[in-house]
Amino acid sequence: MDVRRGGGGGRIVGAARRALTWGALPLPMRITNGLAMVSLVLSSCDLLRLCSDRERPLGGREFATVVCQLASVVYLLSLFAHPDAPATTTDDDDGDGQGGSRRARPVAAAAAAEPAPMHGGGMMEADDEEIVAAVASGALPSHRLESRLGDCRRAARLRREALRRVTGRGVEGLPFEGMDYQAILGQCCEMPVGYVQLPVGVAGPLLLDGREYHVPMATTEGCLVASVNRGCRAISASGGAFSVLLRDAMSRAPAVKLPSAMRAAELKAFAEAPANFELLAAVFNRSSRFGRLQDIRCALAGRNLYMRFTCITGDAMGMNMVSKGVENVLGYLQNVFPDMDVISVSGNYCSDKKPTAVNWIEGRGKSVVCEAIIKGDVVQKVLKTTVEKLVELNIIKNLAGSAVAGALGGFNAHASNIVTALFIATGQDPAQNVESSQCITMLEELNDGDDLHISVTMPSIEVGTIGGGTCLASQAACLNLLGVKGSNHGSPGANAKRLATIVAGSVLAGELSLLAALASGHLVKSHMMYNRSSKDVAKAAS
Repeated sequence: MDVRRGGGGGRIVGAARRALTWGALPLPMRITNGLAMVSLVLSSCDLLRLCSDRERPLGGREFATVVCQLASVVYLLSLFAHPDAPATTTDDDDGDGQGGSRRARPVAAAAAAEPAPMHGGGMMEADDEEIVAAVASGALPSHRLESRLGDCRRAARLRREALRRVTGRGVEGLPFEGMDYQAILGQCCEMPVGYVQLPVGVAGPLLLDGREYHVPMATTEGCLVASVNRGCRAISASGGAFSVLLRDAMSRAPAVKLPSAMRAAELKAFAEAPANFELLAAVFNRSSRFGRLQDIRCALAGRNLYMRFTCITGDAMGMNMVSKGVENVLGYLQNVFPDMDVISVSGNYCSDKKPTAVNWIEGRGKSVVCEAIIKGDVVQKVLKTTVEKLVELNIIKNLAGSAVAGALGGFNAHASNIVTALFIATGQDPAQNVESSQCITMLEELNDGDDLHISVTMPSIEVGTIGGGTCLASQAACLNLLGVKGSNHGSPGANAKRLATIVAGSVLAGELSLLAALASGHLVKSHMMYNRSSKDVAKAAS
């Protein structure tokens, strides 16, 4: 929607409306509209009586009636001429969803007649100036810009300028151009003002399950891509890595409360009974074409019951899909157990974005094992160490050291490094790195110590190739590079499964290379070479 006005008449009417609503009457819009309507009706009635009584002398009252009617007509006509002009917020609608927390605030007075300069967006038109002033004053909530303007890019540009005025600090280093702001609306981010640039490196090729992959990694940690690249080289030189998908099951666990522990136990028995599974699955599966209930497992804490639903979700990561299915089942269960009180659709037994034993043991998302046999000569020539040293280091560091630290699924060298870089590059939820990085790395000697067997077991890789950040152009390009962009129409879920195995294979390469750097004593030297800019050192010294 374009709110630009043309011609002098439009400016006059707009000025009249501003004078009536924003300056002279610092009232909520619904009150000023109501006053205008009442004024119009009363003045019209008075004028009709005046016309019927021709003997009645004209005086001050009659003159005031005419003025009131003209003012009311001008005001009401301006509503149609300027539907997008910012209004004052009221006690019932303050933009934060919690009515009554703020008093109504008028918008600042008239806008400048000439275009004003805007940081990062060229020249501002008079209409833009009014909107920015309204946002900066709080009269127009920032989150309403997209719906008010109907132009996501313009909304982000004006929000950015309002932010500069409110904070007194510019964001010139934050890029604005080059982002499809329409694509992120209702999908990825609210109230955008720009985007953050991250370098993307490519490691590989990773030879995995007979196919080669060039792995995109978005990171600001120098040495990481180089390290994974070396691991990929060692794996490829040894014949490649192989993966097994053990399970595909996204979970959601609502928390419900019943009058007694005995009653909660009855619901637990009902939900877990094999005889009831088909019925509950039919109710659950109504929410999606791809979501299919696999299992329900419950845990009791007093009279609180936690029901962990797991389901396959096609090529989507599936959190929304499983949540909708759970709501369907809860609605059904409330008919069977009317005394059941739903506390939350998520009771933390899921468990999302937290390191938990239930995910480590039961898995969440895709559970994958990836392995490779690294030849002895490759260990010496590429990794610059020995099989014996690697095996000893893994036991002392990844197994015993992690146990001493009380690790929960952290029996690895740096799985989260690779998972996070891949997640950001491919549009996954970076916060799900927490459980997706749970990993145990195992190293063993083979062929009388000549060769090395290495494996990573990752029970909770949560990825999707549709939905969320995968819709963004940069992230979609990285998925396309891996050959897993979008949904697999021939075999729903195949792309997401393959992405999970690529994540595990990349972690395998990263673990192999970092352990080799530690065993050979090259870690600090490598980081000083790749992770410390001489420019920054010179700056710090000065």
